[in-house]
Amino acid sequence: MFLLGLFGSGHCLGMCGPLIVALPGAYGQWRAHFLYHAGRLFAYAVVGALLGGAGQGLIGLADLPAGESAAWTARLQVMLSLPVALFLLLFGLHRLGMIPEPAWMAKAMPRKLPGFDRVMRRVLDRRGALWLAAMGALLGLLPCGLSYGAFARAITAGSVLQGAFWTSLFGLGTLPALLLLGGGAATLWQRFRPQAELLAGLIMVGMAVTLLGDAWIALC
Repeated sequence: MFLLGLFGSGHCLGMCGPLIVALPGAYGQWRAHFLYHAGRLFAYAVVGALLGGAGQGLIGLADLPAGESAAWTARLQVMLSLPVALFLLLFGLHRLGMIPEPAWMAKAMPRKLPGFDRVMRRVLDRRGALWLAAMGALLGLLPCGLSYGAFARAITAGSVLQGAFWTSLFGLGTLPALLLLGGGAATLWQRFRPQAELLAGLIMVGMAVTLLGDAWIALC
């Protein structure tokens, strides 16, 4: 998950770069950048916890008598693994340039997020750098193939804490490039963006294959 965030950072620079320059960059302080990213990582951890808990809850439904429990657990593992694997495979192939990005993601706009306009006004009026944490949390929920791939993987984490841990690792992987962008030193990252995109796509496809293998083992 950390490597997915690290190698997918080139995508983050293109999608979130202008926002980072315009928002925490306008404060001219490293503290502003750290607050913004702290909010974003918090949002990732919460989403991961919720999805990990949802997956754990579904598996918990298999708490049946010993004779039936194994069969139902296997079915639920397949139910979880197959759609998640398909999701990761599609976004991995997109990262590899083999299929286009889903149309619904291309239409995603920050202003559609609840509370976005209010938080944005506070940030632009410089009511306090803490508002940047709220902005980071909101923008961390924007539709993004990279982060949604990480979120999908968290469904199979098996627990709330593990789900939060996995998505937090992903968020930490995105930090180096975005902090370098905040410091005006992201040229190197951009230079190797095509190679990084390729690696991120391969990691997603690898995750999908692993989950498909898990589903196959469950069926057997």
